[in-house]
Amino acid sequence: MSVHIQIAEQVKNHRQAQKQFLQLDAKREQEIKRLIEQAKLTEEVSVIQLNKITEEMNQIATKFHFPMRKIVTKDMVIAFARN
Repeated sequence: MSVHIQIAEQVKNHRQAQKQFLQLDAKREQEIKRLIEQAKLTEEVSVIQLNKITEEMNQIATKFHFPMRKIVTKDMVIAFARN
């Protein structure tokens, strides 16, 4: 019986992590869109907040074997905004 409880707990933890990861992913996408719009107006953009979200996602990804996200540079945002 304790094995079933352990498995149920692992599944619960995995689902919670997946939910948190998806919420952070949506937040990250919003931040990327905001940065691209800002970069279209000026080259003064800061990716600090974006990469904080990315680092938090990657911590979860490492623990639960989710896909990792790339750290974004200012140059990447500006290049994307120019296209």
